[in-house]
Amino acid sequence: MREYLLVFLVAAATTYLLTVIAREIALRTGAVAKVRDRDVHAVPIPYLGGLAMLGGLVAAYIVARQLPFLSESGPFVFRDAGIVLIAGALICAVGVLDDLFELDALTKLGGQVLAAGFLIAFGIQYIFFPGGDGVQVTIDSAQGALLTGFIVVATVNAVNFVDGLDGLAAGVVGVGALAFFVYCYQLSNINNVTLATTGALLSASLAGVCAGFLPHNFHPARLFMGDSGSMLIGLVLSASAVTLTGQFDPEQISSGGAGSRASFVPTLLPLALPVSLLVVPIVDLVLAVVRRTRAGRSPFAPDKQHLHHRLLEIGHSHRRAVVIMWMWAALVAFGTVLMSLYSDDAWMWVSVSTMAALTLGVTFLLPRLHRGRRPPPGATRPGPMGPVEPVEGVG
Repeated sequence: MREYLLVFLVAAATTYLLTVIAREIALRTGAVAKVRDRDVHAVPIPYLGGLAMLGGLVAAYIVARQLPFLSESGPFVFRDAGIVLIAGALICAVGVLDDLFELDALTKLGGQVLAAGFLIAFGIQYIFFPGGDGVQVTIDSAQGALLTGFIVVATVNAVNFVDGLDGLAAGVVGVGALAFFVYCYQLSNINNVTLATTGALLSASLAGVCAGFLPHNFHPARLFMGDSGSMLIGLVLSASAVTLTGQFDPEQISSGGAGSRASFVPTLLPLALPVSLLVVPIVDLVLAVVRRTRAGRSPFAPDKQHLHHRLLEIGHSHRRAVVIMWMWAALVAFGTVLMSLYSDDAWMWVSVSTMAALTLGVTFLLPRLHRGRRPPPGATRPGPMGPVEPVEGVG
């Protein structure tokens, strides 16, 4: 655990420091986000945060190779992690070009497919698929390649789609990476196998990268990750989940936590975690299509009615809206992990229910409580020397 913590800290520190360089490069090259009608930022913000994130991942990988425990792990751990980083560098390069020149959607999709194809060509793909009653279904190479390509490309675009508020995408992916690290580590611990896995290494590094980037990206953002960052972290998150099926036996992934019987639920996580990130953007996308078509507009016409815009409208501040969406991501990610490992334990259901109640309360009740404490416009309050002063309302 200490070596993984060091990997996390190295990724975070390196990313934090490199964001300064990435911002300067963006300003010099003109990679700047212009203000559009549907955006929430009021001034142009530099892109290319993905360069700093890639640097953090590479630094964490280099340091991990020198650590006593991780350096003695099986050769496939660093081999697979290196392949993921190369694919990440490839998709990051596509994102940099988009940040600079605004590539069309088809070109970006081609770059995403190329990066996913690179993973598949070097053996990073799904090998088995969960079946009913704890049975594992081994899939052939072609089926595994198609499933892997779909999950990777879908996750990349999901992260890109959810990147609508300062700090939102980095926080959501960071939460997902942390949850997946807990799953990989605990799964190894439960089955008494090596704690050194590619999934744990990549997810710890990715969580560190997101943590190091957030101080520069949280509202008010000084730097955007851009497509170079959103596509990079989406690929690394999905690829870290894919590597799990190649480094554990089906029977090991099927085993639950202490006191649990073998279950069908744990086998879903390598698929469920990347897909879980699609829940919010898919709901947002479906609502957007329905809303626009009912209004007689094109489904692709931009507007300011996305979920994060709705949170702002019901009374949440920019920062609180982002934190709430982090909480929803944590509920889905950690809830999935807990149900995967401890599906038979009563405390697990209590924990998930508590998380859900807290998230719902903060989302819907907090704005009402805040409005209840706010003085009505035109009210008065005592001034510092006794006279009354008008109250304009709390911002």
